[in-house]
Amino acid sequence: MAFVTFSAARHDDPSGSPSSTPRPGSRARRSGPRRRAAALAVTLALATALAACTGGDPDPAASSTGPAAAEAEPDGARAATPEGGLPLTEAGPPPRPPPARRTRPAPAPGAVGAPAAAAEDATAGGVATALAERVVAPVLVAGDDAALAEELVRLDAAEAVVVAPEGTSVPGLDDVTTVHVDPAAVAPDGAVDEESLAGAADLAVQDLPASGDAETSTGVLALTDPDAGAAARPAAATARASGATVVDAPGGDPRTTSEAVQAVAGAEATATVGLGASFGSPDDLGWRVEAAATGTELPGGGQLALPGKRYVALYGSPGAPVLGVLGEQDVAATIARAQEHAAWYQGFTDEPVVPTLEIITTVASGSAGSDGNYSNERAADLVRPYVDAAREAGVYVVLDFQPGRTDFLTQVRAYEDLVAQPHVGVALDPEWRLGPDQVHLAQIGSVGVDEVNAVGDYLAGLVRDRDLPQKVFLLHQFRTSMITDRARLDTAHPELATVVHADGQGGQEAKAATWSTLHQDAPAGLFWGWKNFYDEDAPMLTPEQTWGISPTPDFVSYQ
Repeated sequence: MAFVTFSAARHDDPSGSPSSTPRPGSRARRSGPRRRAAALAVTLALATALAACTGGDPDPAASSTGPAAAEAEPDGARAATPEGGLPLTEAGPPPRPPPARRTRPAPAPGAVGAPAAAAEDATAGGVATALAERVVAPVLVAGDDAALAEELVRLDAAEAVVVAPEGTSVPGLDDVTTVHVDPAAVAPDGAVDEESLAGAADLAVQDLPASGDAETSTGVLALTDPDAGAAARPAAATARASGATVVDAPGGDPRTTSEAVQAVAGAEATATVGLGASFGSPDDLGWRVEAAATGTELPGGGQLALPGKRYVALYGSPGAPVLGVLGEQDVAATIARAQEHAAWYQGFTDEPVVPTLEIITTVASGSAGSDGNYSNERAADLVRPYVDAAREAGVYVVLDFQPGRTDFLTQVRAYEDLVAQPHVGVALDPEWRLGPDQVHLAQIGSVGVDEVNAVGDYLAGLVRDRDLPQKVFLLHQFRTSMITDRARLDTAHPELATVVHADGQGGQEAKAATWSTLHQDAPAGLFWGWKNFYDEDAPMLTPEQTWGISPTPDFVSYQ
C-alpha cells in the first residue's frame, strides 16, 4: 500500500489534459418539488484514494478507471462507496449551465506515495497528505498495485513523490519520475512540522521536472468533516487539487455553521461530494445542500436549531396578559423584552443565546365555540406582526398549539404560511388536548405519540420541500401521562430539533422532581426545556439558578 499524490497533467503535455477533471455525471430525480441530485463521476482518483485506505478492491461502480461504470438509477443518486474505504456521498443542486473551466499551473511534483507498512502509519499518512496539500496535488492511497498503475496511466501522471525511505519499492511507478521523502526525517516525533515540510516540499519540487498546465473544474463542491480526523484529509487534498471548492462541514452537515452555509450558498456548484460516512446517504446530503444553498440562516447563525444554541423565550399570546408575559406589551416592547431576557444568560456560555417568542396561537377555551372544539384559533393577522418583527430583529418564534377536541396536525396545518417561515418552530401543548367527552380544567389532557409523530413527519416534510433550516419541535409535558407511549417518539428527523419542555409550576422541589421524572427512560436525541413562572413559582429561579439545573436546559421560557 502506498500514499501517492500526482500532478494533473504530464510534464510533456503543455496543453493540459482534461482527463483529471471531475465531471458531473448524469442527474437523477429525487422525490419532492424542485428536487434533483446528481451522481458525480468522481475522477482524479478520489475513489481510488479512498478505497485503498484498507487495501481492498474498489467498488466496480467507483473504480480507479474514473467515472462510474453504470449510469445512475433514474430515481436516486448513487454514492461511490469503495468497499472498506471512506465513503463518498455524491449529490448536487438543480442543473445549472456547464461550469466554467480554468487553466492553472499544475503542481510540480507528480505524486506522493508510501509502501504498505508505511501507509498504515499515522506519521506517513500525515506527511503524505500535508505535502499534497502544500503542493496542491491529489493523493492516492494505493493498496492495489494494478489499480495504482491503471490510475496513474489514466491520469497521465509522469511525476511522483513517494513518502517512504529511500530505496523503498512501490509497484506501479516504474514509468514515473519519482523522489522519496522519508516521513521519519520530516516528522521524527510523529508531528508534521510546517517548516520541515516546507523544506521537504522544496526538495521534491527541485528534483522533479517542470509540469505543464492542468485544466481543472470550478463546478464541484467537496464537503469535508473536520471532526472525521485524518481519514478524510487525503480525499480533501485530492478534491482541492482537482479544482473543487473544499468546505468544512462539521459533523457531516453543511447546515451546521454560518461559514459552511455561506460557502455552499456562494459556491454555485454543479455537483457536490461529501467526503466521509458522516454525510449520510446521497438523499440526505442532497436536501441539506439545497437548504444551505439558500443562504438563509437562523437567529444565532447556521441552519441547525440545536445543538450549538440556547433559547430564552417569552410565553403568552398577543393582547392577553393573563396568558403570560408575551401579551403584556406591544410588539416592539415584546421584542425588546425577549432580547433583555436572553441577555441575562449570554454571560454563562459561549454559545449564542437566542431571544425567542413562544406565541400561543390556538388558545384552550372553557366553551365549545362555534366549531365545538374548545379551542380559540387566533387570527393569523394577529400573530403575523410578531413573526415579522422577530425576523427583522433576529428573534426566533415558536407557535404554540392548544387544540382542545381537535387534533394537533389539523391546527398546525391551518397556520402553514407562518409555520413555513425559516425562523418559526412549533410547540404542542398536550395539557390542552381533550378527548371527545372531556373539557378543560376538569381533566389534564393528553395526546398519543402517533399524533405527535404525525406532526413531526409533516414538519420534516415541510423543511425538505421548502429548503428550510432545521425547526424547533417543542413538546410541553409535566406528567408522564401527557404523551402516551412516549418511548416511540420519533426523534430521528434531522429536519427537527425535538425538545421536551418541563412546564410545571409551583415549588422548586416539586419542579425538580418533575424534571427528573421526565428524563427517566426518555428517547435518545431529545433536547430539554424549562419554564419559569413569574407569579406561580415559589420562588422563581434566577437566571444563575436556572443555568445550574442539570442537565442545563436548551430552552428556557418565562410565563
